[in-house]
Amino acid sequence: MNEVPTAPAGFVETLYLQWQVDQLNAAYAAALDDKRFDEWPEFFVEDGRYVVQSRENFDRGLPLSLIALESRGMMKDRVYGVTQTIYHRPYYTRHVVGPARVLPAQVGDEGGLVRAQSHYAVFRTRPGDASEVYNVGRYIDEIVRTADGLRLRSRRCIYDSEMVLNSLIYPI
Repeated sequence: MNEVPTAPAGFVETLYLQWQVDQLNAAYAAALDDKRFDEWPEFFVEDGRYVVQSRENFDRGLPLSLIALESRGMMKDRVYGVTQTIYHRPYYTRHVVGPARVLPAQVGDEGGLVRAQSHYAVFRTRPGDASEVYNVGRYIDEIVRTADGLRLRSRRCIYDSEMVLNSLIYPI
């Protein structure tokens, strides 16, 4: 009789954590694609960080980024700007986010901190026009467990493109 193979120690917990991160990413993408921008800051802890940076600057360790928000309050200001003050030709976005790769804990990580990376592609469609690739890259995340579930402590959107089409208005 063949023995049924068993999962390595910690496998189920790791798989469940990856599923939770994937669910966080799916909810994040759906909120942005549905233009529920008021919900966007709620994916972060109060002092969460959101950075959109070119791959070139990231790889070279250069701090320059297109967007660098250092708190949920700054994100709410961004939402106000996007929804109330910035006028542009309307468009829809569609985020496609790959499965998360949950990374091993590092020395100095406090308990409950989850590090993960996911690839993303954002497509843009203007009404009456063709869809186009808007932004492609990877999320580098630090995620914490809260009473309300997983929340982002930090999301770095490291985009591969050397140029960003027009201006970056909606969150990536």
